[in-house]
Amino acid sequence: MKTRPDDIQTSNKSQSLETYDEMFKRLDEKGESAFIPFVVAGDPDFETSLQIVQEMVRAGADALEIGFPFSDPIADGPTIQAADVRALEAGMTVQKGFEFIRKIREFSDIPIGLLVYYNLVYKMGLDQFYREAKNSGVNGILAADLPPEEAADAIKSAKKHGINQIFMAAHTTSNQRLKNISKLAGGFVYVVAVMGVTGVRSQLDDRTVDLIQRVRKHTPLPICVGFGISQPEHVEKVTKAGSDGAIVASALINLVDEHLEDRNLMLKQMGSHCLALKKATKEKLP
Repeated sequence: MKTRPDDIQTSNKSQSLETYDEMFKRLDEKGESAFIPFVVAGDPDFETSLQIVQEMVRAGADALEIGFPFSDPIADGPTIQAADVRALEAGMTVQKGFEFIRKIREFSDIPIGLLVYYNLVYKMGLDQFYREAKNSGVNGILAADLPPEEAADAIKSAKKHGINQIFMAAHTTSNQRLKNISKLAGGFVYVVAVMGVTGVRSQLDDRTVDLIQRVRKHTPLPICVGFGISQPEHVEKVTKAGSDGAIVASALINLVDEHLEDRNLMLKQMGSHCLALKKATKEKLP
């Protein structure tokens, strides 16, 4: 049974984890898209980061995207780069990242996607990384710097361990490449809303709507939009355009950075903003 936001308990009770397919079906039946907040595991420290995730779940997160901190995150802007530095300086490692996910699984069964850079996977060993991910409770893995054309081994390990391999589609992605991504991906297609790296944008590019509609023509998979999604208005816009989910990262990481000296206020602001973002997913058109 899905853990309700107001029903969080930190226990070791085993749960049946919700799959991406189940989540998207459940939300579609309610006329909603998915709210998927992002957090860097261990930012600003292990325990506070875990409390942040609890606030996200309480506020109605439908799935989670967990980033493992990396020293050279080429797809990320300064906000997430700073979060990675804080987490690494606090002692975060890949093994502690998997421990972090296991702690989340003590209070939530919603889908968890892992965002990593492939160096981390390669260093541990492909099969071991995917095995650890599965055992900790990960549903999907997106390696931000792994193109689908070079992902055969990762896809093989993902299938072996029952994990969805997720890929990105951008404005520059050709229709033929979209078709190829659709054949290789699982869970959903991550649509990159803006050109460039992650980061808060005041306005959402109108071309994002066109991109959502173009991707939709070339894949039966759910579509989730990220990069630059920061405000409820952005979530509502991509939802009305036909997106099945909105991924919000830098806007939430900013709340961590702004309130490092007051953790209680940090958590309060995180909960309030997540509530507003989730509310905006309830505008899905039939």
